[in-house]
Amino acid sequence: MNCSLFDLTGKAALVTGGSRGLGKAMARVLAQAGADVFLCSRHPDELRQAAAEIRQETGRRAECAVSDMTRRDDVQRLAGQAIEALDKIDILVNNAGQNAPQPIDQVDDATWDRLVELNLTSCMALTRALVPGMKARRWGRVIHISSIMGLASTAGRNAYSATKAGLIGLAQASALDLGPFNITVNCLAPGPFATEMPMSILTQAQQDALAARTALGRWARPEELMGPALLLASEAGSYITGTVLLVDGGALARVF
Repeated sequence: MNCSLFDLTGKAALVTGGSRGLGKAMARVLAQAGADVFLCSRHPDELRQAAAEIRQETGRRAECAVSDMTRRDDVQRLAGQAIEALDKIDILVNNAGQNAPQPIDQVDDATWDRLVELNLTSCMALTRALVPGMKARRWGRVIHISSIMGLASTAGRNAYSATKAGLIGLAQASALDLGPFNITVNCLAPGPFATEMPMSILTQAQQDALAARTALGRWARPEELMGPALLLASEAGSYITGTVLLVDGGALARVF
């Protein structure tokens, strides 16, 4: 295997929601492959700790900034901070997101608006802010973190599924916009990963049922998203664009 296909030396990456869970795991693998990374989240102590761990483990630059992705001005400011810190951004991982289960007849406007802004609009706005530099350099990678629930759903996940499905449409359209500039745009769609968000809203019975639905019979570990993320971020995935890579342990292979 030509390992240079996965080499990100000289590249710079921005990972939103990068202080914990899947975001931290993806930031770590990008740095392990040679990229300098910029992390953001709403949790300053966790951010600083994550950046310090990545610097110590990889020897790469790891900068960070607190940002609220539900605020349009914060998203714009974040793009400028990341470019100022690392001189450029070649790889964008739109990972920040939230789930707030509500049945359709109980969806409140504030929750809907917050999830649409965080899970979908912020991804568009941050991509819009960063692709001019990628176009100028004629190289870029945009990875939206969708979900298995962007392709299927369960009761009560109206706002979450709608926004995660929206990311898939966004990736398809912008892949066509940006393909002539050697910029790929894709979605990763994780299935049941054992991170804080699902564990905080699911009962033990629901967790067990999701594990049983997968072909592998278990929840995924955050580090199991590292390989797929590196594939889409590197030259190894240079001909993959406008698509969704499912990382779900075979959950959607099952009809009943």
